[in-house]
Amino acid sequence: MDAFFASVEQLDNPSLRGKPVAVGGGNERGVVAAASYEARKYGVRSAMSGKMAARLCPDLIFVKSRHDRYKEISKQIHEIFHRYTDLVEPLSLDEAFLDVTENKKNLPSATLIAQEIRDEIKSELGLNASAGISINKFVAKVASDINKPNGQKLITPLDVIPFLEQLVIDKFFGVGKVTAQKMKSHGIFNGFDLKQKTLQDLVKWFGKAGKHFYHIVRAENNSPVKPNRTRKSVGAERTFGEDISDNKLLKEKLSKIADEIERRLNKANLKGKTVSLKYKYQNFEVHTRSKTVSTYISSRDEFMPIVIELFNQQEFELSLRLIGITISNLNNQKVDFPKEGVQLTLEF
Repeated sequence: MDAFFASVEQLDNPSLRGKPVAVGGGNERGVVAAASYEARKYGVRSAMSGKMAARLCPDLIFVKSRHDRYKEISKQIHEIFHRYTDLVEPLSLDEAFLDVTENKKNLPSATLIAQEIRDEIKSELGLNASAGISINKFVAKVASDINKPNGQKLITPLDVIPFLEQLVIDKFFGVGKVTAQKMKSHGIFNGFDLKQKTLQDLVKWFGKAGKHFYHIVRAENNSPVKPNRTRKSVGAERTFGEDISDNKLLKEKLSKIADEIERRLNKANLKGKTVSLKYKYQNFEVHTRSKTVSTYISSRDEFMPIVIELFNQQEFELSLRLIGITISNLNNQKVDFPKEGVQLTLEF
């Protein structure tokens, strides 16, 4: 979806259409969750502080996030996806992978399927979507960003390798700013440069991710579209309006977060064995501490003492701007997928 949260706000409030809009970030300590394309022209981006966003775009309109509304729209979008295939793997509320090799409408072209889906989203929901079409998830993901907003990009099997070789390293899905800078320090500026490096060197420089980089630049990405992705954790965190150094107040904040965690676990019928405490200092430095127990737990009476234990182990050097709790190592079973399958063909 194109600028999903901001686009939903413009859809529901016509007075915002054509104007620079930021979802979230509306106070001194706020962070932008999404920015409309009108705002992006000024350099406003998600994860940017509201203060910086307002400096870049003085006419920026801040609106409060409405997560329930975004989930409602996302569900309607997925209903459209499922008209074509049940092999839908959500990445987030506004993004998903679809395997349309076999599709419910027996359409012969993946490109036509993408166009039809985008047309239906536009006509039924009034929102723009973009798509990438290719031979695997990695290339399709990268392609989906090329003709945004409201466009699609096809990378045919014959074009995949040349496309990846010319692609600047910053555009590789999964390569963030820090990794991109490290790659450039090793003379890697595009896919072609990456392809010249040995597997041994990439693993030495980037650890396990190095193996991933070695294969994806060669279009070796055979991960199937997984419609039933297993949830790995349940968590919640709070960013404070002002930095907090008082331990009593911090524990009160943790208690409220624990109530939310318990509610989410019970709603999903999940339990976990690993409890993690996350905190962010006023200088944005992030730390986590974890403890794993022998039995599955889900109630705050069970995990809150562990959270407090982790909290008391730490002498905080600075005031905190964020604190959070996560329960992981869950009791949900993984979905097994066949290791081998029949290779089908579909026109692009």
